[in-house]
Amino acid sequence: QLTLVESGGGLVQPGGSLRISCLASGGTLDYYATGWFRQAPGKAREGVSCLSLDGNEYYTDSVKGRFTISRDNAKKTLSLQMNSLKPEDTAVYYCAVGFISRAATDAETYLNPDVMQFWGKGTLVNVSS
Repeated sequence: QLTLVESGGGLVQPGGSLRISCLASGGTLDYYATGWFRQAPGKAREGVSCLSLDGNEYYTDSVKGRFTISRDNAKKTLSLQMNSLKPEDTAVYYCAVGFISRAATDAETYLNPDVMQFWGKGTLVNVSS
């Protein structure tokens, strides 16, 4: 079965940047929509960004213009470039993949944690001075 492992999290100052990555093993990312989700202390898990099978990018409003999602050419690594980080971005970030119909084009579907089938264990991003 597909295993996902995140890396790249850590402590960063407000306004700084981080790039977190997700490596797939036991399979590839070719069959799935792939995304990043996060959960801050005391808050529900939320979708951050997701990449559809057609290559469409979806972002939650709070990160638009600051975060960029991407996959490598081999479709085995998912990354999230995070710029202009804010304290409210502090959370455990999870890589996740799921089967989402190509007919779906709404961000609400792609950013819904409940539609994802495989999850990594998360990497902590702490934005603090």
